[in-house]
Amino acid sequence: MNDSHASHANWKTSAKAALGGTGVQASRPVHANQTTTALVTEAIRRGEGRLSLDGALMVETGVHTGRSVQDKFVVDEPSVTKDIWWGKINQKLSVERFNALKGRVQAYLQGQDLFVQDLYAGADPAHRVRVRLVTTQAWNALFARNMFIRPPAADLAGFEPDYVILHAPLFHTDPQVDGVRSSTTIALSFEQKFILIAGTEYAGEVKKSIFTVMNWLLPAKGVMPMHCSANIGKGGDVALFFGLSGTGKTTLSSDPQRRLIGDDEHGWGENGVFNVEGGCYAKVINLSQEAEPEIWAATNRFGCVLENVVANEHGVLDLKDATLTENTRSCYPVEFIPNVELSGRGGQPKNIVMLTCDAFGVLPPIARLTPAQAMYHFLSGYTAQVAGTEKGLGKEPRAVFSTCFAHPFIPRHPEVYGRMLAELMKRHNATCWLVNTGWSGGAYGTGSRMSIKHTRALLTRALDGSLNGMEFRKEPFFGLNIPAHVPGIPDEVLDPRQAWADKAAYDRTAQQLIKRFEDNFASFESGVGDDVRAAALRAAA
Repeated sequence: MNDSHASHANWKTSAKAALGGTGVQASRPVHANQTTTALVTEAIRRGEGRLSLDGALMVETGVHTGRSVQDKFVVDEPSVTKDIWWGKINQKLSVERFNALKGRVQAYLQGQDLFVQDLYAGADPAHRVRVRLVTTQAWNALFARNMFIRPPAADLAGFEPDYVILHAPLFHTDPQVDGVRSSTTIALSFEQKFILIAGTEYAGEVKKSIFTVMNWLLPAKGVMPMHCSANIGKGGDVALFFGLSGTGKTTLSSDPQRRLIGDDEHGWGENGVFNVEGGCYAKVINLSQEAEPEIWAATNRFGCVLENVVANEHGVLDLKDATLTENTRSCYPVEFIPNVELSGRGGQPKNIVMLTCDAFGVLPPIARLTPAQAMYHFLSGYTAQVAGTEKGLGKEPRAVFSTCFAHPFIPRHPEVYGRMLAELMKRHNATCWLVNTGWSGGAYGTGSRMSIKHTRALLTRALDGSLNGMEFRKEPFFGLNIPAHVPGIPDEVLDPRQAWADKAAYDRTAQQLIKRFEDNFASFESGVGDDVRAAALRAAA
């Protein structure tokens, strides 16, 4: 065999190993487990993006600048169908349709240059999932490498994936042929352990597809998957922060006195809390160096991936520019943050914080929840959106409910996760707090935004245990236990009704919000126990 034949044979062997378990046969170069530098070089060479002044890789995702929720499908397979929460989020796709589409995507990938990354999801080895991503874009390979946990080099030899992602961002599905809704499709098979992502370059689909897998796998192992941030105090005490976009989850979990475990996805089981990921995916519209210096620094350095961020011809970023989207993003490894717990693990949580941005201005800045109330508010997943945070909103706030603070990513029925939370809280004696970072003294447009200084002061006292020792009383509208007096915090701030000049207006607004809670509760009431039903909010007759 001459040198050229030997070289070709070696290439075929290495490509076959890199694509093991994917069903893809290589006909063009396969770039397996390339480093950050190599992937950035390839992305620039291929015209996928450009560098910012400080060396971050800037890319644009085209028409899709967020997740395509209406195009997500779960394969209706015999072993899983009874346990899936079927509906608008988890839409059914037949096995036959999925297999045909998988074949089309595999055939398409066979004719492309490919980038493969072998990665872990789950910092706890007992609950780790091995993921193999096959993509046609170097920058999406770098995104995944930043986002997930990078195995030691020794672990890559003989790496066998538990789940495979076939990522074909420029391949458009055909509703007539594939039985899907549009040219974009995200399809998950829990039996075959395959994920297909087609017709969208938005990298968040890769991240959240694996989170959906973890939301499927972990409950069966007695581990609760959570859409939350987590940090750990100097004494080893762990705190969890649940909250939808705009509630302050990232800001409040970033605390100079506490190490960050992770900013978005975690598991909670017998060994404590662990990060699902190895990176961060921060929203950076209007990001300021003064307010969030750590995220700003991570965003302005080599190795970071910037999605849809605008810059001038010299690569100087304009983080206020929403020309491409409000949903501008920065993706970087956790080690880019200085005050981080690099193991991605912590002990059993002592405090659970559920954040809401109540733009109606009727919820207290902090309340201590009973276990039943904690499950109720977890299943409700309430916040409010206002003009300026979401397009198309008028002057009135809009109530938003996302069950388990993770509606788009949960394949099982919400009560499964709610019961796990209640059991874990009871077993480990965790205290749950409801924290409102929204408005006080009136609704959005009339009242004022809750002082971040007050919020941080109350949260610090909650996490160090001192708030628990203070006097609490039950407010009459939401049945919440609120502190009567806290040094340094005005009493009228602690009691939201006292902060309103027009008490009758407060009463009306509170009842209107309670009615929204009541209407939302109807969607999961049948799956909860009597204690949670008793804790549910009911509008006045």
